[in-house]
Amino acid sequence: MEGASLGKAMWHFWMQSEGVFGVALGVSASMIFLFVLFGSLLEKAGAGNYFIKLAFALLGHLRGGPAKAAVVASALSGLYSGSSIANVVTTGTFTIPLMKRTGFKAEKAGAVEVASSTNGQLTPPVMGAAAFLISEFTGISYPELIKHAFLPAVISYIALVYIVHLEALKLGLQGMKRPTITATIAQRLSGVLFGFLAMCILAAVVYYGLGWIKVAFPNLTFTVASVIFLAAYVFLIGLASRHPELEMDDPNAPLEELPRAWDVAVTGFHFILPIVVLIWCILIERLSPTTSAYWATIAMLVIVLTQRPLKALFRASGDMGNAWKQGGHDFVQGMIAGARSMIGIGVATGAAGVIVGTVSLTGLHQVVGEFVEFLSGGSIMVMLLLVAVMSLILGMGLPTTANYIVVSSLMAPVIVAVGAQNGLIVPLVAVHLFVFYFGILADDTPPVGLAAFAAAAISGGDPIRTGIQGFAYDIRTALLPFLFIFNTELLLIDVGPAKAVFIFIVGVTAMMLFAAATQGYFLARSRIWETVALLLVAFTLFRPGFWLDYVQPPFVDRPGTELIELAGEVEDGGTLRMVVSGPDFDNPDKIRDLTLVVELGPKAEGTDRLFNVGLMAMEDGDKMILEEPLAGTPYFPQLKGYDYYGDESVVVSKIQLPAERIAKEVFYIPALLLLGLVVLMQRRRQTVPAF
Repeated sequence: MEGASLGKAMWHFWMQSEGVFGVALGVSASMIFLFVLFGSLLEKAGAGNYFIKLAFALLGHLRGGPAKAAVVASALSGLYSGSSIANVVTTGTFTIPLMKRTGFKAEKAGAVEVASSTNGQLTPPVMGAAAFLISEFTGISYPELIKHAFLPAVISYIALVYIVHLEALKLGLQGMKRPTITATIAQRLSGVLFGFLAMCILAAVVYYGLGWIKVAFPNLTFTVASVIFLAAYVFLIGLASRHPELEMDDPNAPLEELPRAWDVAVTGFHFILPIVVLIWCILIERLSPTTSAYWATIAMLVIVLTQRPLKALFRASGDMGNAWKQGGHDFVQGMIAGARSMIGIGVATGAAGVIVGTVSLTGLHQVVGEFVEFLSGGSIMVMLLLVAVMSLILGMGLPTTANYIVVSSLMAPVIVAVGAQNGLIVPLVAVHLFVFYFGILADDTPPVGLAAFAAAAISGGDPIRTGIQGFAYDIRTALLPFLFIFNTELLLIDVGPAKAVFIFIVGVTAMMLFAAATQGYFLARSRIWETVALLLVAFTLFRPGFWLDYVQPPFVDRPGTELIELAGEVEDGGTLRMVVSGPDFDNPDKIRDLTLVVELGPKAEGTDRLFNVGLMAMEDGDKMILEEPLAGTPYFPQLKGYDYYGDESVVVSKIQLPAERIAKEVFYIPALLLLGLVVLMQRRRQTVPAF
């Protein structure tokens, strides 16, 4: 690893795009600020208190209701929050004392809030303001990134709610008292079904209805959408004005009875409108993240300034002057809060740019990669575990954006390089999400877990124990990155709508079984063999391909001399997987193997298709010699580490074609039979209802 003079280092850090004024700070100033401002205005308008109370009204009556409500409230806050610590402080101030009063110990109450707030940073569309950086660094469009990150975040949150439920079962907790409602079971079930159908209809109306505007009014889309937004806003404000304002509750005051869910929900439906505007701009209009955030912020400004005067008008209270004054005060406070929040993010991304510049200036990631490769001994799983641990260490004490910049610049290239040498080819977005997940988990990992310390300050518990318990709850989140590295379907990569629904159902089932195994409780307290069986079932549901690889190999090997012929046979826009072998540039005595997936263009002769992507190959006897690719061609970065002018040639040693195999889902059958056995055995010992 070479050093650099002070002058060269200062020029590198300050005068070009791989230092302080790099991609990270540019994205921070152009995109992240608007989303931070949007979140601050949403909070000052009263949405934070609304989300918390809505979560309690909907879930508070269930077993461990306050803890489940804390999870949902933190998930909703994660839509706009840029920090897990800030999420803990805002929602935890109310949720942690209530969890303690219903029977949770201080450490467990704090740990639930920490785990749910940490997951909020992994939840689209903002992802702690790191989503835009991930999109920029991986070259994937922002809407595509949201699609990839959505399913793991939802599965993780559902599993956390289930963990809370299991804790409540173990402690024998009951839900909070809800308003007296005389209804039969059939009426309650029909109410649940009606609510589900209403949500589906609302989603369909938003997606297809707003999509129809673009078709029906191609030249007036913005005008028509604005009119619809204003009409919906006035209508929803009119509904809200018929109900009293939601007051900020004292978290230490007794909560004798939960409010009715509808009475809470109707007071804040208008807060959802700016989020609808944001999603519409991104997914339907396909506007840039910056433009989408701009229009969502404009919509939020309209609400902040006018919601109080409009409510006063509908209520005929005659206090319009004071209402306008309060709206202006909310606007000013939201702008101040957004600017203050952005200061820390701007400083963090600028400082993190120095780390990125240091990595590019010194080649530090290569040294780290060689170190991890040496320690792993060629084992992919050991390599991933080492990267996970290093990402946890590197992420300690850093805010979300800086956290991602540091772990992605140092650890993401390691997975790509070492994985390719061992035959593991993973989409770049999966690699970046892997290191991001573990970097964020540092917020609840002792000894530095800042979110755990923030939660302990509220709960009065021990911060280290809170962090350990929080990480125990987050084991399910730590499992997900390993799963989507080997099973990219979890990221909805090349997956259709019907298959996506199937993957969601299987993923949720598997994660809940994994949560039950880690908690030692399913229908009853689990015995050791039952815990092992649940882990085995969960693993099989998540990665059935693991067992299939033992039964049938995933690839058929063909000699490298068939490269040109096979390249010509690949369909339009298809790929060809090859293994390249040759002497290492830095150590000519070492022969290194690299697995490369080449994306071929339109149908043509094999030689032409390879040349069009910068690869030049020549058959020499029983060898297919690969010449050095030209700088600037697509595969130059992966292949530049070879010595093309030594005694040993760089060759394509083999071509790997996909094998025809049975469907991997066949292995779900024995897994479900084993699950049935566990259920049968635990039913005999079950003393309380499972739900």
